[in-house]
Amino acid sequence: MESIKIHDKHFVSFIDRDRINSYVKFLANQIAEDIGPDEVPVFIGILNGSFMFAADFVRNYPHDCHITFVKMASYEGVNSTGKIKHLVGINEDLTGKTVVILEDIIDTGNTLAEIHEIFRDKNVKQLKIATLFFKPDVFRKELPIDYIGKSIEDKFIVGYGLDYDGLGRNLSDIYQLKL
Repeated sequence: MESIKIHDKHFVSFIDRDRINSYVKFLANQIAEDIGPDEVPVFIGILNGSFMFAADFVRNYPHDCHITFVKMASYEGVNSTGKIKHLVGINEDLTGKTVVILEDIIDTGNTLAEIHEIFRDKNVKQLKIATLFFKPDVFRKELPIDYIGKSIEDKFIVGYGLDYDGLGRNLSDIYQLKL
């Protein structure tokens, strides 16, 4: 099992690039089937973590679509702060459009709650949530998650856009914190 060190922490190989790609393709196909070829959805990636997922997702999405990003943050180190810092918002008119949020990971649901709050007044046709990874054991909100690539246990992961104190986003595989 491959091991890496980032800052002061050791991580072990958890999910390889091929398996990640299969989850991304699954999500793209499922969403395309649900939305259909005639509607042009707006995909919104949550930065910074979802940039790799969002890029691979839209490359696999078989129909026309728009992509944009919003930047939010709630982590310091390996722990969620519980406070969302809404850093960059949406400036375009989303009235009457199907919006699909592309999240890298959903754990506590704090970011998801803020997303729902942000889009409450946007008059979207429908708001869907897609996440590559989901930690059901720590999810504490009564909010829908429409599409899940893979449910995982509550262990800190890094790679494929996910970071530990700013490093590790560039890794093509996912690594899990070694306890």
